Amino acid sequence: MQQIINFVIRNKTFLLFLLLFSVSLALTIQSHSYHRSKFINSANSLTGGVYGTFNSIGKYFNLKDKNEKLAEENRHLRMQLLKHREPNDSTFIDSSLFEATYKIVTAQVYKNSYALTNNFLMLNKGKKDSIKQDFGVISSKGIIGIIDNTSKSYATVLSILNTNSRINARLKGTNHLGTLKWNGKSPYFSQLVDVSKFAPVKIGDTIETGGQSAIFPRGIGIGTINKFETDISGDTYNIEVKLFNDMTNLGTVYIIENTDRNEIRALQNTIDD
Repeated sequence: MQQIINFVIRNKTFLLFLLLFSVSLALTIQSHSYHRSKFINSANSLTGGVYGTFNSIGKYFNLKDKNEKLAEENRHLRMQLLKHREPNDSTFIDSSLFEATYKIVTAQVYKNSYALTNNFLMLNKGKKDSIKQDFGVISSKGIIGIIDNTSKSYATVLSILNTNSRINARLKGTNHLGTLKWNGKSPYFSQLVDVSKFAPVKIGDTIETGGQSAIFPRGIGIGTINKFETDISGDTYNIEVKLFNDMTNLGTVYIIENTDRNEIRALQNTIDD
């Protein structure tokens, strides 16, 4: 207490100045409407700025929850897209080759290689989430790869940037099919081979999944034609495809399960036998 009294005595002139200045400022603001409105606006701007800063900080820490909610909403939308597909509408995934139903699980990429010859991804979903080998993996832009192996809580994905990957693909709007495989060079391009020379190939055309497997439905985007040439025999095209996905920057993905895949494969095996 004595220290406070000593502080007041030592600074009595300055404290008296502050008191008189505050009183005069208050009287000025109260007696003039212009000054009063300016003071209120300034106070509102200051408090608004402070609240805005705290709100921005709160939003930043809530981004993870919001992203998870958005991913879940996208999962539901994709489920509806697969259930209510319309073969004549290019905005819908056309899996009319067989009447199949699909389940979709949202996952996060925990690890992603793209600079090797045979690249893999690791996802945070596994056997406890009913994930199995040969389930398809896509993003909001297009295909990512195929589930290769699973543990209790994780799964590895054979990336389309893997020289062992083979994906059935077609030229959008046609029935001209080919095989998508990677030549091990750029992570932004893949190669589509064995496309008939009679296909109406043009630079910029869209390449999508062909639907002739039990993994991916028909019509999931892959990329666009960057360039093409005929092979040595002259009977087919070799096409370079610019991928829709930036395979070097992947976060949320969707795992697709074709619930009829066992039945389809059993039937295919009888035909093969």
